[in-house]
Amino acid sequence: MNCLVDGNIPPSSGLSSSSALVCCAGLVTLTVLGMNLSKVELAEICAKSEHYIGTEGGGMDQSISFLAEEGTAKLIEFSPLRATDVKLPSGAVFVIANSCVEMNKAATSHFNIRVMECRLAAKLLAKHKCLSWEEVLRLEEVQAKLGVSLEEMLLITEDALHSEPYSPEEICRCLGISLQELKTQILSPNTQDVLSFKLYQRAKHVYSEAARVLQFKKICEEAPDNTVQLLGELMNQSHVSCRDMYECSCPELDQLVDICRKFGAQGSRLTGAGWGGCTVSIVPADKLSSFLANVHEAYYQRSNRSLVPEKQSLFATKPGGGALVFLEA
Repeated sequence: MNCLVDGNIPPSSGLSSSSALVCCAGLVTLTVLGMNLSKVELAEICAKSEHYIGTEGGGMDQSISFLAEEGTAKLIEFSPLRATDVKLPSGAVFVIANSCVEMNKAATSHFNIRVMECRLAAKLLAKHKCLSWEEVLRLEEVQAKLGVSLEEMLLITEDALHSEPYSPEEICRCLGISLQELKTQILSPNTQDVLSFKLYQRAKHVYSEAARVLQFKKICEEAPDNTVQLLGELMNQSHVSCRDMYECSCPELDQLVDICRKFGAQGSRLTGAGWGGCTVSIVPADKLSSFLANVHEAYYQRSNRSLVPEKQSLFATKPGGGALVFLEA
């Protein structure tokens, strides 16, 4: 195969450029080989393949790359993978703004440490509730095994975990294992030297964020008069949780979120893995042009960030279709 690759997603910006490339490569390879897989199967294979570069990512980016449809947002759920249409409010636009801080997930350990903190939190919560914790890898599994709501999981988290960071030794005591077992059986190679894990904060973020996702969908379905305001409030809560509980923001993202809110966004939050990359803001459609002009001046023109092509740094967006193959007739 000889391939020419071209794209217009700014790299390391939290907009899934690497997943887009992997999904495109997978789809092209299947097509060339004359093979057929469902979109769901392809999304799952592409998600697994990204683990080979050492990034312990989930499957959300790959799922939306394949399952997206024009004109509708998607609620994505896992185990099994499925996507449900969510109709967004017509009076608002979602605007992407690039902080111009690049974050290379493959070259840094922040991302994998968060994955590991969530895994350890899930194991401690499972042990606290007398479940077989050895098999548990994800916080969602604890909720599923207990058969309780996200709100109840937040209460269990308050009860089971303390807010001070856990040392590897304390985790071993809680689980009744040796340090050697922790390192070889649970921790990934690039998290074995981490000296403290914030389990309470990470679990609290994950369960509250999952609850906000379901609340966002519910508001979209019920479509009250103040839909845009309510969705904006959820996005603002989400950013606060990303910043304070999951600690995956950075000063530039926080500044950009504040600027977006100041100039008319009802809500704004980081998007993607964090530690750089982009914000997404919900903006009333009638304020869009003034919003774009003001944010451009306040964030991009007052620094050398205006060197980034404007079309790649600040733009309104709407749900588009997923990956497709165009064949020349």
